[in-house]
Amino acid sequence: MSTATKERDYYFDNAKFILIFLVVFGHFISPIKSQNEWLYTIYNFIYTFHMPAFILIAGFFTKGVWRDGYLPKIFKKVLIPYLVFQLIYSFFYYDLYGKSEVKLDFFSPHWTLWFLLSLVFWNILLKVFVKMKYPLVLAIGIGVAVGYIHDIGTFLSLLRTFVFFPVFLLGHLLEKRDFKKILRPRAKIISAAFLVVLFITYHFIFPNGTKEWLLSSSSYSEILGYNDWYGGLVRLAMYGVMFAATFSFLALLPRRRMFFTEFGERTLYIYLLHGFVLKYLFTTDLFASIEENGAYFMLLFLAVIVTLFLASKPVIALAQPFIELRWSKLKKILKPKPSQPRES
Repeated sequence: MSTATKERDYYFDNAKFILIFLVVFGHFISPIKSQNEWLYTIYNFIYTFHMPAFILIAGFFTKGVWRDGYLPKIFKKVLIPYLVFQLIYSFFYYDLYGKSEVKLDFFSPHWTLWFLLSLVFWNILLKVFVKMKYPLVLAIGIGVAVGYIHDIGTFLSLLRTFVFFPVFLLGHLLEKRDFKKILRPRAKIISAAFLVVLFITYHFIFPNGTKEWLLSSSSYSEILGYNDWYGGLVRLAMYGVMFAATFSFLALLPRRRMFFTEFGERTLYIYLLHGFVLKYLFTTDLFASIEENGAYFMLLFLAVIVTLFLASKPVIALAQPFIELRWSKLKKILKPKPSQPRES
């Protein structure tokens, strides 16, 4: 393996781990973000690029979309875990919140599971769009237009699927040389400056008005009310900010091997499992205590601990049967060791 290949692999593993940490950190901030202006700014800032960057990288690694068996492989690796965890979450919520009945609904994804369902649809859409002329322009047009549909909601994650599909499509269209361009020293300086300006802009100019646009789970009428005619223009502007922030973030990531690089291969586990930890913590007094004492640094500390714990090998081994449908490692762990004969 060449040095360039190693660096490229390290780069994307670094990117995926840092992004999944930001996902966890953003969810830790979420319950009390409105109680502190700086927290809300950090929340908006993170949400501008962390999922778009994830989606862009996912699209970049779809070069084999035309190979035989590609879609069945996606269904096995993505759709089946979605169905499994949608079922598990239904029972988890029933127990955690003391609901009167277990509600099974595979068409409205629980919390973070929208990404898996959208990922399946993005791969299907990819096969159609890459055959078209100006596919990215068309995808952006649909992403803008879909916001005018009032009742699309979270059903099958369709709204987010179409809004974020241009990001996935762009990732597919990118080549290795494109990432090398944004990693040049000059690009890094421009990227850092842009992110600083973006952070300042969120804090002092748009402190509370961007959350729904960044989540992309609400129609224009739900965000703006009846006067939603200019929602498409706002969405176009948000696409510009989102793309710029995503590439700026990616430009600043390390290319060399780091202590967390190997965890970049375990991001799916962290993504699927951290919801159980967070949802439980939401029912405790933890966040109220953090807010009361102003100990907001604890949010960062807890996010690091949870991310690293869920990336640990014991957790991976226990969760692997449910995520990758591989039971061999779990059987090996649970299988009792044969007793050693005693010496006489």
